[in-house]
Amino acid sequence: MNTPLSPSEKVLSREEFLARFRRPRDHRLVFTNGCFDILHRGHVEYLYLARNLGDTLVVGINTDLSVERLKGPGRPVVPQGDRALVVAALESVAAVTLFHEDTPRELLGVLLPDVLVKGGDYSPRQIVGREAVEAAGGEVHVIPFIEGRSTTQLINRIQDSQ
Repeated sequence: MNTPLSPSEKVLSREEFLARFRRPRDHRLVFTNGCFDILHRGHVEYLYLARNLGDTLVVGINTDLSVERLKGPGRPVVPQGDRALVVAALESVAAVTLFHEDTPRELLGVLLPDVLVKGGDYSPRQIVGREAVEAAGGEVHVIPFIEGRSTTQLINRIQDSQ
């Protein structure tokens, strides 16, 4: 019987992540990325659906500095190590790595997943790395956005209730 990896064992450095998941591989690899600042139902359902598009789901998570550049002061609410561990704890996620750039373009150019996934708040043309993934024979999927389920909306509700 295989013992499942602990969440901390699923959080990998970029080098470990690429060594384990880059091509050639014998399984259909799905990649997605995001800030995952305050994990909520929208994230959980999105990651579950993404996992079902292949054999293995891996996730790139923006570092704290990257999130602040993208979302502004006061973000992220949850530090990068905690965000990575919580996402890694999900059964649907095989591994997580952090990236410090604003987008995962560089990481995707080396990883070249079989499937690249983003949420419905993106159009296929907006998805960073799409060209490299498709040129390598991969697919790009957009999973419908779950209305009313976003970290920003959650933060605003918390602030409004104070």
